[in-house]
Amino acid sequence: MNLLKKNDQIHKWFDNDLQFNLIYPPAIRLLASKHWTPLSVARKAANFLAAEKNVRILDIGSGVGKFCLSAAYFKPDATYFGVEQRKSLVNHAETARDVLGLNNVSFVHGNFTQLNFNEYDHFYFYNAFYENLVGTFKIDETIEYSTQLFSYYNSYLYRLLEQRPAGTRLATFHSLEEEVPSCYYEVGSEMDNLLKFWIKA
Repeated sequence: MNLLKKNDQIHKWFDNDLQFNLIYPPAIRLLASKHWTPLSVARKAANFLAAEKNVRILDIGSGVGKFCLSAAYFKPDATYFGVEQRKSLVNHAETARDVLGLNNVSFVHGNFTQLNFNEYDHFYFYNAFYENLVGTFKIDETIEYSTQLFSYYNSYLYRLLEQRPAGTRLATFHSLEEEVPSCYYEVGSEMDNLLKFWIKA
């Protein structure tokens, strides 16, 4: 296969969300509308987070990697990392990465509380803690859920973000904003305020 044809095939994955989601198994596709970042959101968030070249961007609760993969395609001059505590979802993310041939994306199996945030410049957060609330749509039953965990994770992320240097960028999607410290200023929003952009003063 020549390089031009290969590139055309890669580009087709990003034509629309229905096309992109075909990269995943049927059971994973069924979760897309509730849990995976739409391509339009990923493009806007990546444009904000990767405004400068060679930055390292972390997706907190990366699921099957859709944000990282699409952001890496739209803004390839940055490096993207996703942390996800479900190994099965990390496996799907890595398989999709290999299909797309993206070399600026890495996934970590683990809890975000185990990471050193000093290794990253900017952050994306699609309300990964929301599943802990009663009555919400769960991805699966392989992890523990509780309102106590919801509060703990929000407080933990709040403290981590608070410690980041001035100029740190944060993009939130469908967030209740409990994890956003007061030292972060909203500098823009999209998607009827569902997608918000923040910079630490």
